[in-house]
Amino acid sequence: MPRLQCKSFATPDQVRQFANGRIEIVRLDEIAVGRFVLQPGWHWAKDVGPIAGTRSCDLRHVGYVISGSIEVRMDDGTVLVIGPAEAYEIPPGHDVRVLGDDVFDAVEFNSAQAFGLSPEEMGERILATILFSDVVDSTTWVEKLGDRAWTELLLQHNVRIRAAIDRFRGRELGSAGDGFVALFDGAAKAVRAGALMDPSMADLGIRVRVGVHTGEVEISGGQARGVAVHAAARVASLAGAGEVLVSGTTRDLLDGSGVALDSRGEHELKGLRGARPIFVLRR
Repeated sequence: MPRLQCKSFATPDQVRQFANGRIEIVRLDEIAVGRFVLQPGWHWAKDVGPIAGTRSCDLRHVGYVISGSIEVRMDDGTVLVIGPAEAYEIPPGHDVRVLGDDVFDAVEFNSAQAFGLSPEEMGERILATILFSDVVDSTTWVEKLGDRAWTELLLQHNVRIRAAIDRFRGRELGSAGDGFVALFDGAAKAVRAGALMDPSMADLGIRVRVGVHTGEVEISGGQARGVAVHAAARVASLAGAGEVLVSGTTRDLLDGSGVALDSRGEHELKGLRGARPIFVLRR
């Protein structure tokens, strides 16, 4: 439940040190806000990459620069310099280095939970409701619009999907192409977020389908792993345009929530044993 609160970075809940830098973290319930203080010469590939064990940083960063500048180089070669008084978003798949002689000082709202930790340190197994979404017939849209127009349309799609996730306090774990995966701490929150997604695309002309499943997942490297994640993806693959499909497990957790579902019968989910009951959200 959201509540009025504030915390000071003068007395952070946690300080995480790594080569040439540190993060000061304050926690507002499930939200971890981080103050990144990176020294001149700091370079992700040299100072954090060996800890993460990945070729590039696989976290999404959203923040605001207080002082200093960084150069971000995406895996596809795109380069962006970010400096003082600028807000920024950095998608997964990038390298970063501090420019010049000034300390880079920034506050971030998305990555502090996992940044600077090894896979072993980050590994945690939690019970969560997993939501998968993707655009229906995206290949047809790309062919119809062309790459540039499709990219612009997809950016608008991404903003609206993230708004639905944020409204119900979901945790975005990734986006690839036209799909999103997010975790929620309640089944009803996930289903209600999913219910917003397709209607929010009405003026764009595209349709979205959503699948929801609840189970234990392992969080490692900022990514969710486990059978439950695969099950959620398989549920989503059964959905049609505008549909929110829900597994039997999630359905049982929705009792008393006011969410209305209709049965879609039992389905074999690819790679998983046995037929499983599937339900569709009643609009």
